[in-house]
Amino acid sequence: MQSNNIKTIKWLTYLMFMMFAMTTDAVGVIIPEIIREFNLSLTAAGAFHYGPMAAIAIGGIGLGFLADKIGRKKTIIIGLALFSTACGLFAVGNTFSFFLFLLVLSGLAIGIFKTGALALIGDISKTAESHTKTMNVAEGFFGVGAIIGPFIVTALLASGVNWKFLYIIAGGICIVLCLIAALVAYPVRTQVNTEQINLSRTFSILKSPYAIGFSILIALYVAAEAAIYVWMPTLLKDYTGSYTWAATWSLTIFFTFRACGRFLAVWFLNLVNWKIAMVVFSAAIAICYLASIWFGLEVAVFLLPLSGLFMAMIYPTLNSKGISCFPKHEHGAIAGVLLFSTAAAASFGPMIMGVYSDWMGGEARHGFVLAAGFAFLLCAGCVYNWLFDPTDQHIKEIENLEPPIDVAK
Repeated sequence: MQSNNIKTIKWLTYLMFMMFAMTTDAVGVIIPEIIREFNLSLTAAGAFHYGPMAAIAIGGIGLGFLADKIGRKKTIIIGLALFSTACGLFAVGNTFSFFLFLLVLSGLAIGIFKTGALALIGDISKTAESHTKTMNVAEGFFGVGAIIGPFIVTALLASGVNWKFLYIIAGGICIVLCLIAALVAYPVRTQVNTEQINLSRTFSILKSPYAIGFSILIALYVAAEAAIYVWMPTLLKDYTGSYTWAATWSLTIFFTFRACGRFLAVWFLNLVNWKIAMVVFSAAIAICYLASIWFGLEVAVFLLPLSGLFMAMIYPTLNSKGISCFPKHEHGAIAGVLLFSTAAAASFGPMIMGVYSDWMGGEARHGFVLAAGFAFLLCAGCVYNWLFDPTDQHIKEIENLEPPIDVAK
């Protein structure tokens, strides 16, 4: 029974990751449409991305403790129910402000149920290594959702159907996941004093050097990655070279590489130390960005999508190692902290790129100069982590303190 429950929980988590990626990572395809529909600047249209990302950040840092206080199950159900409501309301509106409000509401919901899901992964993982592999699989399903979302939007637009039906479809899927979440049995954890589980404790976790270090690395990675799925379609929309097919399908190619890379990471982590892999892959990302800037769109049309393969392992591994630095009864809070860092970077990174690009004349290529800078800083951080290895012994000590997993009906 325990084994079956854990498998069900894993699949529920994987499908949740896939479902919300369908909406968040399709925004790069939607932005050019709303620019035309509502006559917006790059900065204003980018609110479709950094609006919900800011809400995810607020939900993560402000409500992440709920997963520890009221339990993973209730937290996940509350988040999924709120998300499905926000998606369903897309059917009744037609203004930019209303759509932006719904995206912000859905972002808050993601912040709630994702912290619950991340904490749940910690509950069912026996070691930091298994936690990292499960996180890579979960993010692999996120990558699949990131392929499905833009594909659905492209298919809808080609058929003359409004892009907002993507959210209605996602809302329907979310209702099914909510029902599954209500029925499945969850791991039984050692109860702690819930009076101490609040926002103040989340802020106390922020003082930890492990939380600070992983938050910075995650923020640098996400800011660099977000440049691809937010601004790459805009960068390549006027490409007229010999490889127009690559420009047309650039985002799908990027997401395909990223998804495949995350599933391959589970195998790759058995062969190569994660710290060395992080150095190599972060350096490859930085090189892709620099070469794209230096050689122009003829190179960027290939190297920017290819960067997804090198990005694949970085985020789930950083997220996993950061969470593993804390005991399981604090996984909801630390997941919220890292999710805040993720969403804040995903919000402000593209926003800064959009503002800078508008300031430089309205060409998206200028923002990729900033993205290259983020990538090089990430690489420097990974080199430091490899040389000084500040977390290995601490994670082992945390593992030795954890009780065995128990799953009740």
